[in-house]
Amino acid sequence: MDVDKEYFSNITTRERAIFEGAISMGALFHQFVGTPVNKDTKKSLETSMEESLKLQPAIEDVEVEIRFDKLEESMTEFDYTSLSGDMLDVKIHTKVGNVKAIIRIEFIEELNYPLMYVEDIIED
Repeated sequence: MDVDKEYFSNITTRERAIFEGAISMGALFHQFVGTPVNKDTKKSLETSMEESLKLQPAIEDVEVEIRFDKLEESMTEFDYTSLSGDMLDVKIHTKVGNVKAIIRIEFIEELNYPLMYVEDIIED
């Protein structure tokens, strides 16, 4: 089956590149927010998030940073906390055809909100 022809012929390559990154970003957010984390597990959680998302269609690269400052602010007396959206700084790089998209989530202080947005589109 030609998946592109069957299911994506109604959108442009640019739209598909954005879709693939955006759907993966939503999955990352809703799958991992709430995960127990501390200073010792921060790096392994970042790596797990990156590696799991790289399995998705059209994902070229994933960069995950759990902001240490936000992690430290949230630590409890039990030496861990739950991952929250304000701790995430993530870039998902997608490629569909000749189009690359970078989808990002980062905490925007002025908005007091972890904003997901299209950071860049590159067409070769």
